Amino acid sequence: MTWHKIRFYFAEAGRSLYRNRLLSLATATTVAACVLILGIGALLVVNAQEIMTSLESDVEVVAFLEKGMSKQQRIEIGKELEYMPGIKQVEFVSKDKAITHLEKRFGQGQFDLRKTLGGDNPLPDSYRIKASDPHKVPSLAKRIQEIPGVSKIRYGQGVVEKLFAVTNWVRTISLVVIVLLACAAIFLIATTIRLTIYSRREEIYLMKLVGATDWFVRWPLFIEGISLGLMGALMSVVVLAVGYYYLVNNLSLAVTFIPLVTDQDLLVKLLVGLLATGAGIGLIGTFISANRYMDV
Repeated sequence: MTWHKIRFYFAEAGRSLYRNRLLSLATATTVAACVLILGIGALLVVNAQEIMTSLESDVEVVAFLEKGMSKQQRIEIGKELEYMPGIKQVEFVSKDKAITHLEKRFGQGQFDLRKTLGGDNPLPDSYRIKASDPHKVPSLAKRIQEIPGVSKIRYGQGVVEKLFAVTNWVRTISLVVIVLLACAAIFLIATTIRLTIYSRREEIYLMKLVGATDWFVRWPLFIEGISLGLMGALMSVVVLAVGYYYLVNNLSLAVTFIPLVTDQDLLVKLLVGLLATGAGIGLIGTFISANRYMDV
């Protein structure tokens, strides 16, 4: 393909966009609406993933030690835990620290729990353990339970398994929703671009009569479709970027416990991906629609 042909294709696409500017604006607006819905869905999925990951990362194993153990025995158990495969972090919690935590948590430090219990501290020493992979917490807990000196294990048995099942379902449903939204966007764009090409069917017919090849006719249409896709995607990206910025700033102050995605690199990649998606669905929609009017 020569530079002269490339310039001709782009010039022809530009002229077509200008001649059919109202229909082009309608097509770009349709693309913007589709990409906006797709972008909102993608942001919801990304934030749902962030929440699920945050919930999973909070899962930990608490290993309670037998009473009457010496300091050296506790240290040896701690070393064994640190060297155990699959463990990310180990923290020793003495019984004094544990009861102080309970006092702060349930009484805001306003009463002496030890005095209430008659000066006795019934809580055992323990280790708080985080796994490298939260999904392996149940199997990790079984291995920790077998360590001599560990009397009891707690990691939310039953609840953790249900949590992982829910997060897996959320991820699967999110992926299905994104695929369905993408398919709906392609269908809408293909229908809209088909109207654009239909309005130019006589022009295409005359070009084919004077000897124009199918690809000579298609290239300006492809460039036009990609341009419309990019214009529409750019409009939706601007709306999404501004809207999400204000949402994060306002919601993070009102609801601090929801971990919204604020990673700039991830958000930029998502917005660039939406631009590419707009160009892609413009190209696919044009390809689907153009072939119908190529046979003369």
